[in-house]
Amino acid sequence: MHIDKKTAVIDAQTIVKSYGTSIVLKGVSCKVYAGERLALTGPSGSGKTTLLNCLGGLDHFDSGTILFSGTNLHALNSTELARLRREKIGTVFQFFNLLPTLTVTENIELPLQLTKTPKAERIGRVQHLLSKVGLLKRGSAYPSELSGGEQQRIAIARALAHKPDLILADEPTGNLDSVSGQSILTLFREITDDHGPALIIVTHSEEVAAICHRRIHLKDGVILRES
Repeated sequence: MHIDKKTAVIDAQTIVKSYGTSIVLKGVSCKVYAGERLALTGPSGSGKTTLLNCLGGLDHFDSGTILFSGTNLHALNSTELARLRREKIGTVFQFFNLLPTLTVTENIELPLQLTKTPKAERIGRVQHLLSKVGLLKRGSAYPSELSGGEQQRIAIARALAHKPDLILADEPTGNLDSVSGQSILTLFREITDDHGPALIIVTHSEEVAAICHRRIHLKDGVILRES
């Protein structure tokens, strides 16, 4: 898919973030465009996950500006931030974070219920996503009945349910074997190429970074290099 360099989903300028006396981000700036895959790399403690959380409105930052499709995150209150995350952002975690008491179908459907999507549309969307991730016959299963790779595919389907503009992924293959990990990376490529959300991935893995259009390498809270 062609990356639309006119449509910046994220435009972050000079982001500073501290925890107590520890400055974790020291003036980080970056842009991410619709359809683009961006890897955040660097050693543990470099600020990767903190930056991801700030870009997604999950964490407050001390100074700087983050525009999400032109909306200034600093200008939003907690209710408005929660609504933006619920409607515009999908998140994928290393440990899946599926709700164990809900079936696969119910896990995927949950974001659509939160956005009050009509039931008929919810059913159709869930079936489409189950097909997309190759698990159409597992809709009635519970997370404990799935392999790690299957659980991560369901987590990705859930993240896509509300058609987000941005997908955030924190070490999405870190808890998977190599075969399952490769299937997840293929899925991420297809999703961004076909549907156009921006994707930001925090990773230590060269294989994960290799599917991305760009990489930002952080160290001690600053961008050491970009490629």
